[in-house]
Amino acid sequence: MKKILYTLSFIIALSACKENRNENTPIVDNVVDNAESSVSGSFKSSRHDDKIDQIYSELIKSNKNLQAIDDKVKIANDESNKVIFEYKEIFDKSESYYMNAKYHANAIGDSLMKIETLDMIKSSSDQYDLKMKNVTDLIAKVNANQEKMNDLYTIFKIKKTLPEIEKYQKAHPLKPDHLNGFINKQNQLLNEVKNLK
Repeated sequence: MKKILYTLSFIIALSACKENRNENTPIVDNVVDNAESSVSGSFKSSRHDDKIDQIYSELIKSNKNLQAIDDKVKIANDESNKVIFEYKEIFDKSESYYMNAKYHANAIGDSLMKIETLDMIKSSSDQYDLKMKNVTDLIAKVNANQEKMNDLYTIFKIKKTLPEIEKYQKAHPLKPDHLNGFINKQNQLLNEVKNLK
């Protein structure tokens, strides 16, 4: 008996899905329907299921100005990462050296020599930090500018893609008629099942 009920429910659900597909077909062609999961430009490192990036990527295919802006943002991000990496590598080696030096100094058995050595390391590290303060401030400025540029570009992409998702929503009107019909079929089947003896 249960198998028959499951089969009936499955058949009703399948027929509902087929009817639903016909009712909710798009009225017009739009960017969202054409958006591909493979995105390019500044989106290569983005998540592939990000709808904003997918839609925006589709928009820039037919707009040279948007493509040019996207290329500039991507190049600027790549360049700032390269510039910072050059400095970061030097800072990282110096930081590693001071960490290693402290580790070795802490292994010194004579407490007086240990303190003198740790003081010497700290003095050198502090002098290096002071000497490099201007550079670290500039790196912080580069990072802040890059973050601000990416924030502004994200806002721009959202502004450009919002109308497209709204067009998509209009092109895919969801009518409740089919759901109401399906609920009626379910209710009939529920009543039949309730009245089984």
